[in-house]
Amino acid sequence: MEGAKEGMSSDQHTNPQSSQDFSWWQRGVIYQIYPRSFKDTTGNGTGDLQGVIDRLDYLNDGSTGLTTSGTSESLGIDAIWLSPIFPSPMADFGYDVSDYCDVHLLFGDLATFDRLVTEAHRRGIRVIIDYVPNHTSDQHPWFIESRSSGDNPKRDWYIWRDPRPDGSPPNNWGSYFGGPAWTLDETTGQYYLHQFVKGQPELNWRNPEVRAAMMDVLRFWMERDVDGFRMDVVGLLIKDAELRDNPPNPDADPNLPPNDLAGRLLQVYNQDQDEVHEIIRDFRRLLDEYGDRCGIGEIWFELPRWIKYYGDGSAGSPGDGLHLPFNFRLMWLPWQAQVMRQSVDELETALPAFAWPNYVLGSHDFPRLASRFGGQAQARMAGLMLLTLRGTPTLYYGDELGLENGVIPPEKIQDPQGINLGAERTRDVCRTPMQWDDNPNAGFSDVEPWLPVSADYATRNVAAQSADPTSILNLYRRLLWYRRGSPALYGGSYEPLDVGDDDCFVYLRTAGDERRLIALNFTADQRYISVPSENAGQIVIS
Repeated sequence: MEGAKEGMSSDQHTNPQSSQDFSWWQRGVIYQIYPRSFKDTTGNGTGDLQGVIDRLDYLNDGSTGLTTSGTSESLGIDAIWLSPIFPSPMADFGYDVSDYCDVHLLFGDLATFDRLVTEAHRRGIRVIIDYVPNHTSDQHPWFIESRSSGDNPKRDWYIWRDPRPDGSPPNNWGSYFGGPAWTLDETTGQYYLHQFVKGQPELNWRNPEVRAAMMDVLRFWMERDVDGFRMDVVGLLIKDAELRDNPPNPDADPNLPPNDLAGRLLQVYNQDQDEVHEIIRDFRRLLDEYGDRCGIGEIWFELPRWIKYYGDGSAGSPGDGLHLPFNFRLMWLPWQAQVMRQSVDELETALPAFAWPNYVLGSHDFPRLASRFGGQAQARMAGLMLLTLRGTPTLYYGDELGLENGVIPPEKIQDPQGINLGAERTRDVCRTPMQWDDNPNAGFSDVEPWLPVSADYATRNVAAQSADPTSILNLYRRLLWYRRGSPALYGGSYEPLDVGDDDCFVYLRTAGDERRLIALNFTADQRYISVPSENAGQIVIS
């Protein structure tokens, strides 16, 4: 991976910043934790915040890196992102929030959270939490007030509409979890909008009181020293003012479940409205008031629309929108070198100068990386690619172990998407407990976990892989610590190389005199590639 010290060609993709200018969210690596599944310390089968505290040294123990033998007990990550920890009826496992400014008793309390922030910061780990601005729980006091009568002061905090003349919902929008996106409230005779489960009514972000209240939520957590927010479905915040019907999707899968109404429509009027960028600019201004904080958005639109979520740069570098609109574009691509390269090159070409790239290969909403891309060899290669591309990588807990999709018996499915749309759509498969050792329940809990551990837990766990120098875990550790010490990898330019073999994705990362060559072979066979002689060097990680 290490190359000679030479200049770059004219088609390189450069980064205008010097190494001293990088913020933590540009230079670092983010690690997503699904708290329910990380470590149980209370003996109820569900993970909690104390479990995260107890395992912080696994993530980063504050050391300076690898030992002289090239090993480390810690991954060396820079930030953790916690999926929702707020009080919630758990209709969608915390994405139905009943109180934005507290912690669910299942996970601990605010004092536990404060200890987590203190202990993380002591180790040099930043803390990012989920911010769920599009919808609340139907048990949130705001919604309880809103649905109490048609003239309640909080009625307009949510999206209520009269039925059509025949009594049917106000428009044809479907819920992403199946069925219509509207539920009739018998008391007031109006429908309320929810694009997920009916227990997640959507806030009306056209109401200035809603905006003010939700900005106060951000302030509350930043006052507790939170470093950033992953903003859930942020592109849905503003809907078409007329709530027009979505057009039919001519390319819809004919085998969709009968109740998958959303899948049969083009999502035109329910998301990605131009007015949403005004709200995102407000988010950015508030984050900037608190210093070096980071706003990350869950955005999945086509590239030209997705780019807009960085802002237009009018407020100065690095833009006036989200710091990092999550980039999921590699997630569902076929495992082919040139397809991956094309996606990366398209992104690099499209990014404005002030925008910082990022890549995500796993999350709580998608099948496991190893299962999606074809197996353990692909999982190792995906890790090498993710941690050497230009920009901020986000890892998903357990991907560093090569965890594959869990097997969830139908009677144990918890996810509302799987319950409503069929077992093949359940996201439980990627939310199974972290596998720490070969003790019963993989060292996650002393009792049966909320989801079953994977069948291979006795060998695919942190303890076993730590003892194996060739394991995927130790590969990740070497990559992460090497990346931390390499300006070319954490901040250098990106230049793809043509090497005479379409099954290989090869690129050069350069910062000043430091050059690192990454060669990824997407096949199971040995390949020979041709690179310019000035890129000759020694292999440091393979």
